[in-house]
Amino acid sequence: MSQKVIFNWSTGKDSALALHKIMQDDSFEIHSLLTSVNEKHQRVSMHGVQVNLLEQQAREIGLPLIKMEIPETPTMEVYEKEMRNKLSVLSNQGVVGSVFGDIFLEDLRKYREEKLAEVKMHGIFPLWKKPTQELIHEFIDLGFKAITTCVSEKYLSEDFVGRYVDKDFLKELPKNVDPCGENGEFHTFVFDGPIFKNLIKFEIGEKVYRKYEPAPKDDTSYDCETDSNIETPYSHGFWYCDLIKK
Repeated sequence: MSQKVIFNWSTGKDSALALHKIMQDDSFEIHSLLTSVNEKHQRVSMHGVQVNLLEQQAREIGLPLIKMEIPETPTMEVYEKEMRNKLSVLSNQGVVGSVFGDIFLEDLRKYREEKLAEVKMHGIFPLWKKPTQELIHEFIDLGFKAITTCVSEKYLSEDFVGRYVDKDFLKELPKNVDPCGENGEFHTFVFDGPIFKNLIKFEIGEKVYRKYEPAPKDDTSYDCETDSNIETPYSHGFWYCDLIKK
């Protein structure tokens, strides 16, 4: 008997590869996709992708989409409350597991599993501990296509945002950058591949630089990069590339 699961969908490459693997496994029934969305700007958290492109992805995948809207700079308390509410409803609908595209961040996995246990669910990590160099080449070889929508200036220059993720892109990455961007170096939007019925069409828009505002001194904020607490604001900014649905 298959177990009913929710899939945490980021719009990016790790999500796409993890979803592909779960869809090939008959022991799972995917209830829906769950995505955090910036309530004010109607964009996917950290990736910066417009909601209409997220919705197009869900249609082409053929799965229901659940959007969890959160404030622009939520506290951890606000984020956790919203997530707990969503997961509690899903748990009552028979969902027993939550799938993530995480690869090797131990603290993040521990945090996720602790929070899921509170609503009697467990985590599923189909990419866990796989070599990231192998995963990104598997992603490309399967026919997936992705474009970078956000890069951290701590690791990459503006030139790397709005780039297609191909083997030339990988060759140009600095040695201190994980090829899957697992440390938050870059984020992507997947627009084609074996999980989609049709290619998603878009135009490349403007590039924007953004630095996040500090959290209140005695508070912690939700870190969109790692789904965890941050005690100090980012000391660096991010380059975003807007994508416009055709």
